[in-house]
Amino acid sequence: MKTAAALATLILAFSGAPQDSFKVDDEGFIRNWLVLAPIASENEDAGAAEVEKEQVKDEAKLKPKAGDKATAGGKELTWKAHKTTDYYIDFRASFGAERGEDVVGYAVAYVHAEAEMTGLKILMGSNDQAKLYLNGKCVVKFEEGRTIDKDQSAGDNVTLAKGQNVIVFKVINEKNNWAGCVRFTDKAGAAVKSLKVSLAPQ
Repeated sequence: MKTAAALATLILAFSGAPQDSFKVDDEGFIRNWLVLAPIASENEDAGAAEVEKEQVKDEAKLKPKAGDKATAGGKELTWKAHKTTDYYIDFRASFGAERGEDVVGYAVAYVHAEAEMTGLKILMGSNDQAKLYLNGKCVVKFEEGRTIDKDQSAGDNVTLAKGQNVIVFKVINEKNNWAGCVRFTDKAGAAVKSLKVSLAPQ
């Protein structure tokens, strides 16, 4: 057993992924996130406006770790490590006990690639509005209400750098359910399953 554990450590070290990394699921969905929620919206049913606002300063460049504090919506919130029970983050079930409607949530994941990967698609589903950043650049945005499904919105021809890549995912809920999902595929639509996810910046 010790030999197997040592071998696993060597493999992770060789790949450049941190030892506390997680796998994406069999469809490539990210299942481990850092989440900051719920953040109250200023107005009811204003998701299209909220998606354009920065509820947290410099949201595109967020690099939290579990336990970090942030002030948003006039309250101090804590970034929490979260593992989803399905392909999507169920913000309402996990973080909406206090407030689950007219709210905003952020999710961050550090995605590690063994080598540079070009020509990928980044696919997003959400309920309701959402915005997705990859390495500080907005790659997908959706500004209307909807029920979540897989691969509803896409960013084409994206590149993952070798090593750590930062995903910042903002999801707004107006009413009812509140959820979001993210995965990568290649040009042909095949899931990228070789990625590792960590919850701490490098």
